[in-house]
Amino acid sequence: MDEWLTQARDALAEAAGLPVSDLDLTRDDIATLLALAALAAHESGQRTNAPLLCYLLGKAEGGANLDALAAALRKTDGQPM
Repeated sequence: MDEWLTQARDALAEAAGLPVSDLDLTRDDIATLLALAALAAHESGQRTNAPLLCYLLGKAEGGANLDALAAALRKTDGQPM
């Protein structure tokens, strides 16, 4: 992660009372999130859906891991999300 995102992660962890390690992003996480953000923007035609989808992924991750959530989204085959 770059310096700005690292500082944002640290601030969020502190505000949420979480260990910083709970908010670490792996290279695979970053690649998956960026791919899903692109999918949301292109499939819906609305760039603003990209950050909103990533927020929903974050909320949903408590019940499933990122790979499972990504697979569920990719199965939509162009259907509205």
